[in-house]
Amino acid sequence: MRKFLWLSTLVLVLGSLSMAQQYRTFPEIKQSGKILIGTEGQFPPFNYFNDKNQLEGFDIDIGNAIAEQLGLTPEWKAHAWDTMLIALNQGRFDFVIASHTITEERAKAVDFTNPYYCTGNVIVSRPGGPQTPEELKGKVIGAQLGTTFEEFAKQFEPKQLKTYQTNPDAVQDLMMGRIDAWITDQFTALEAIKSRGLNLQVSEPLNKEEIGMAVAKGNSLLLAALNQALAEIQANGVYEQISMKWFGKDIRCK
Repeated sequence: MRKFLWLSTLVLVLGSLSMAQQYRTFPEIKQSGKILIGTEGQFPPFNYFNDKNQLEGFDIDIGNAIAEQLGLTPEWKAHAWDTMLIALNQGRFDFVIASHTITEERAKAVDFTNPYYCTGNVIVSRPGGPQTPEELKGKVIGAQLGTTFEEFAKQFEPKQLKTYQTNPDAVQDLMMGRIDAWITDQFTALEAIKSRGLNLQVSEPLNKEEIGMAVAKGNSLLLAALNQALAEIQANGVYEQISMKWFGKDIRCK
């Protein structure tokens, strides 16, 4: 699902850092007793700050459940989206769970776990607005900067593609009529409409995206531990409970 990043820049930066790249191995993490988890904090219902300025959401609950399965105390760190994976390879987190779509380009920079959920992109518009790819041609489309949504929108030959640092900014422009449609994740769209009571329409998903957690490139022991913990919470019912809490259904990849 989320976020394409400007990977040409990312790969160049990571290449220059390759000799200085630092991360904690899984044995080192176990010895410390805590695991550092990176997320964005601006992508409800997956990760966001609540009224008490505490992180919550589906990603947060899954991250906490995985930490518990590993016998570790989670320590969360919110970070700007566009440099999150760079910070991961610099050792600022042990892993990232922030609804990153698994792509070939991103996999050149980081290592991804098995998908922890699947989703799809949708078209959000005001009543009577575009709801199909054909209707998007020649329209003004909005998408979050550095995301797979931004890249996905380019194929529809928009009159203009406007990008935003955060999704609330895109929603505001959509409501004000500054854009004709907003391309985003299906669950994010439904949450935005529900939480703000907006009169907007949402298309059927246009594609399927697999979403993964990320570890620094080459951190294979941690990657294996995360995959095992994910499989265990999916088998013991914890994953389903979390998914039902946030979405009323199980959103793991089928």
